[in-house]
Amino acid sequence: MLIDFFYTLRSARLPVSIKEYLLLLEALQAGVIDDDDGPTVDKFYYLARTALVKDEILFDRFDRAFAAYFKGVEFVADFGREVPLDWLRRTLERELTPEQKAAIEKMGWDELMETLKKRFEEQKERHEGGSKWIGTGGTSPFGNSGYNPQGIRIGGAGGNKSAVKVWEQRAYRDYDDNLELGTRNIKLALRRLRRFAREGSDLELDLDDTIHRTAANAGLLDIRMVPERHNKAKVLLLMDVGGTMDEHVHRVEELFSAAKSEFKHLEFYYFHNCVYDFVWKNNRRRHAEKLATVDLIRKYNRDYKLVFVGDATMSPYEILQPGGSVEYDNEEPGAEWLQRLTHAFPKYAWINPEPPGVWGYRQSIAVIQQLMQQRMFPLSLSGLEGAMRLLSK
Repeated sequence: MLIDFFYTLRSARLPVSIKEYLLLLEALQAGVIDDDDGPTVDKFYYLARTALVKDEILFDRFDRAFAAYFKGVEFVADFGREVPLDWLRRTLERELTPEQKAAIEKMGWDELMETLKKRFEEQKERHEGGSKWIGTGGTSPFGNSGYNPQGIRIGGAGGNKSAVKVWEQRAYRDYDDNLELGTRNIKLALRRLRRFAREGSDLELDLDDTIHRTAANAGLLDIRMVPERHNKAKVLLLMDVGGTMDEHVHRVEELFSAAKSEFKHLEFYYFHNCVYDFVWKNNRRRHAEKLATVDLIRKYNRDYKLVFVGDATMSPYEILQPGGSVEYDNEEPGAEWLQRLTHAFPKYAWINPEPPGVWGYRQSIAVIQQLMQQRMFPLSLSGLEGAMRLLSK
C-alpha cells in the first residue's frame, strides 16, 4: 500500500526520494507513532509529511495527494487499534425542501450576535440536530453541517456558503507560482498590458543605427548600443485565498504563474473574502507578518495597476458591516477599504473565477461590482483580455 502511496506523491510532482521513503518505513517499524493512544491516520500524516517533504511550499501539494490516495483508506488500513467515534460517524447534511428552507427566518446582524452570546451562556452539553442550540446537523444559526441561510459556522466544514462568521482557526496556503501551464492563452491575454521602454545601461546592439553610422562614416565600423527593452507595466495583485476560493485554486495558480512570468514589476498580497485593514504575503505566517493596508497604499505609486482576484462570494455583512469579517472584529467595513484602494490606484479591475451565470444570484457579487464601478471580469480568456484592455487605457 505504501509503495503505491509513494508513486502517488511522485505523480503529484513531489520530489520524494527512495531514501526518504525508506526513512518513513524505518520510523513506522520503530513505532514512532505507536504511543499510548495507538497510531492513527493523523499521526501517520504528520510523520509522512515530516519525512517526505522538505519545503513548506510543497505542503499543500502533499495534502492534496495524501487526501486523494487515502480517501476511504481509514476503513481498510489498520493504522490504529481504536478509531475515534467522531471520525467514523459524520452527520450527513440534512436535505431540506425549498419550503422548509424558506421557513427558516433570517436574523439581523445585532440579533444574531446577541443570540449567540446567550447560547454560549446557557448551553451546557453537545447537541445534534434541532433549531436552537449550538450543534450539528440542524437548522440552528449556530454550529455546522446543517442548514441556515445566515448563521455562524462553529467548527466543521461549510456547505452552503452562507455563514456570516466562522469560528475556527483556518490555515490557508500560498498559491503555487511554479505551476507549469498547459496553455499559453493566459500569458497571451496578459501581454495586452505590457508597455516596453529602454532604460538602464547600453547592453544591446542597435543594428539599424550601427549600419547607418558605419555607412555615414565611409565604411569605418561604428558600433551603437542601446539599453535593453523592459516591460514597464507595474501590477499590484491582491488575491483572495481560503474558504470558497479553494474550489478555484488551480485556475488562480495558472493566472498567478502567468503573471509572474509576464510582469517584471509584480507585487502580490493575499486577503480573505474582502480586504480590510491588513494584507499578507505568506499564508503560513499571516497572523505574524501583516502589512497594514494603509501602508500598502503609501508604499506603491499610483502608476501601479491594481488587480483583485476573488470570487466575491461571502455574506454582505463582510463588505458593509463593521465587525463583519468572518475572522475578527474589523473596525471599518471592507467597502471603506475597497474604496480607498480604488481611489489610490485609479486603474483597477476585479477578476472573478466564478462563472458569470451565477453572479446574479450572489448578493455579495452585486455589491462588489457596484464598488468596482462594474469593472469585474470572469477568469476566462475573453474576460482577461477585457480586463487588460481596460487597464492599458
